[in-house]
Amino acid sequence: MANILTPISMKVPSSSRGSETDKVAPPSRVLVVDDEPESLRAVARILGARGFEVLTAPSGDVALERLGSGDVDVMLVDLVMPGMSGLEVLKRAKSNTTRVEVVLMTAFADVDTAVAAVKAGAYDFLTKPFTSSDTVALAVAKAAERGRLLDRTRQLEEELEVRERYGNIIGSSPPMLEIYRMIDSVAHSSSTVLLQGESGTGKELVARAVHSRGSRSTKTFVPVNCSAIPENLVESELFGHMRGAFTGAVATRMGLFEAADGGTILLDEVGELPLHVQVKLLRVLQEGEIKRVGSSEEINVDVRVIAATNVDLYQAMLKGSFREDLFYRLNVITVPLPPLRQRIEDIPLLAYHFLRKYALRSGRDLRRISLEAMRFMRGYNWPGNVRELENAMERAVVMARSDVILPGDLPSSVTQTSETVVSKNVLLDLPFSEAKKRVVSGFERDYAQEALRRAGGNVSEAARQSALDRSNFRRILKKHNIGE
Repeated sequence: MANILTPISMKVPSSSRGSETDKVAPPSRVLVVDDEPESLRAVARILGARGFEVLTAPSGDVALERLGSGDVDVMLVDLVMPGMSGLEVLKRAKSNTTRVEVVLMTAFADVDTAVAAVKAGAYDFLTKPFTSSDTVALAVAKAAERGRLLDRTRQLEEELEVRERYGNIIGSSPPMLEIYRMIDSVAHSSSTVLLQGESGTGKELVARAVHSRGSRSTKTFVPVNCSAIPENLVESELFGHMRGAFTGAVATRMGLFEAADGGTILLDEVGELPLHVQVKLLRVLQEGEIKRVGSSEEINVDVRVIAATNVDLYQAMLKGSFREDLFYRLNVITVPLPPLRQRIEDIPLLAYHFLRKYALRSGRDLRRISLEAMRFMRGYNWPGNVRELENAMERAVVMARSDVILPGDLPSSVTQTSETVVSKNVLLDLPFSEAKKRVVSGFERDYAQEALRRAGGNVSEAARQSALDRSNFRRILKKHNIGE
């Protein structure tokens, strides 16, 4: 009997090049299930000769065991087998949590069986003997392609779901996953939330996500930039005023807290509020009451307050520019937002998002960012965070003279920063392991580039001068996308 699980991998022979099956990318792994050893070996040879990695199993039980222990893209299963039939294997495989496409094959085909197989989830139904070797190979290749398309569709649906759940927040790095977790944790609470982060880190986006995920999502969201309101008008803007309360108050006016009643108000740059306004804000937080300027009447408001700041409120409190009681009242739940330099793995995702956004807006057919341009972006400090990256990509779309974003299309502030020198501040903002990895990676890249240059592009000579094995040197070149 043939080996129960026999991995077979064969390269495509020259005689089969150019066949129809070569035009379809083969799956990484196919599991052939047949109780007849000769048939099993024959099908395995057909698929192996066309570049598939093939595993074999002589029964349904063994096949399902293999399916549960490793990744399989396609199962090619004989319909009539002793013990568990191919149809039963199909049903069990489809009920398994692992995604797999199934093609059935049989020498005893009839319409009813084929219909039953399709209803049970079979991708295709082949009759033995096959009309040609390409018939079975093409069926398997197309089944694998369908599986890849389904996987990609699921991935896009998941990304869309995240985008819909968290507004326009983009990122899949560990710091951003923690932000998503915090959003879900605080969304249904009525407690005050304090968002702390540098300018451009997306504090308003997070605030909107908290609002939209909570019970107030159908009510008003009112963003207020406290630093943009003149000091003599802050109180009137937030709490409203009565007619004649001051020069220019020609009519009674509702304040932003009243406008946000039942919903959420975002007090961005809350640290910029004057001390006398901080006192009144504290009363709103404690009592849920406001007074319009020029009125003695208390007005009850039900507002969820989210505050945001890019300054250290604790230090401001120690200096006396921020009230201690207000600080502790705001600091119920603090959500720290990471700067872009602490989540560099999100830079490509963000860059391509902004590329699509501004290319569509300007009617440009721009779809790619060169590796060199991306390397500059990943090595830059981004003091303006995501907002600065967005501005950089908007400029790049305008400046691009081809269908690819090149380093010259980026702002000089990005490209003049050496890609091989990471600033001390950037490194100190990273965990030790990540900082070390970035330094080592930069050294590897620079060393390999210079060694290859000195050797005139000769990889073997560059490896010899570097006292490295040629395969190891090539691995470093490949890792850093350095052309030979």
